Amino acid sequence: MTYVVGLTGGIGSGKTTVSDLFAELGVEVIDADIVARHVVEKGTPLLAQIVEHFGEDILNAEKELDRAKLRQMVFNNDTEKNWLNDLLHPAIRETMVKKLQESTACYLIWVVPLLIENKLTEFCDRILVVDVSPEIQLERATKRDKSKVETIRKIMATQVSREERLSYADDLIENNLPIEQGFVLIKEQVNSLHQKYLTLANKKEKECQKLS
Repeated sequence: MTYVVGLTGGIGSGKTTVSDLFAELGVEVIDADIVARHVVEKGTPLLAQIVEHFGEDILNAEKELDRAKLRQMVFNNDTEKNWLNDLLHPAIRETMVKKLQESTACYLIWVVPLLIENKLTEFCDRILVVDVSPEIQLERATKRDKSKVETIRKIMATQVSREERLSYADDLIENNLPIEQGFVLIKEQVNSLHQKYLTLANKKEKECQKLS
C-alpha cells in the first residue's frame, strides 16, 4: 500500500505551491481540484446533467463548464449547492479513491481542500496542513480567483475553522509571509518533509529508494 499524505488547507492557503514543490521532487500528486475538473469535462455525463439543470448559459464559448459562473450561482443558493454536491462528490470521491488504490508510488501527496469536511482523513497515513491567517487567506483568494470578497467569505464559511483544521495536522507549513520570502522557507520545509515521508513510507514501499 502506498503511504498517503493528505495535504489540506483553507482556500488561498497555498496548497498548490506546496504540492508543486513535492511534484518537482518526483512525488506523485493526486489533486482533488484536478479530478473535479476532469469529471465535468466536455462530453462527460456529469456535465450534461449540469447543463440540463442550469441551462446552456453555464457553458463558456468553448462549450466547457464556466466554473466561475457556477460558483457564483451555487454559493448564493444552498438548494443548488446541495444539488451540485450530491451530483459531483460521489464521482470525485470514487475517482480519487481508485487513484489511491492503483498507485504504486512509495508515498503520494493527496491534495484535498475539504479533506476534513468530507471525512476523508481515514484514507490518509498522515495529514499535512498549510496554514495561513484568515486575513491573508481572503486577500490572496480574492485576488487569485478574481472573485467578490463576499463569495470568498462564503467559501471560507463552508470550511472547518482554522483551529479545527490544525487539530488534525501531523505536519504544518505556515504560509503567512510575503510570497517571495515565504517561498524559500516553504521549499526548505518541503525538502525536509520529503525525507521524512520517505523514511515513514519505507516500511510500505521499496520504491522509495528511487526518489531519495
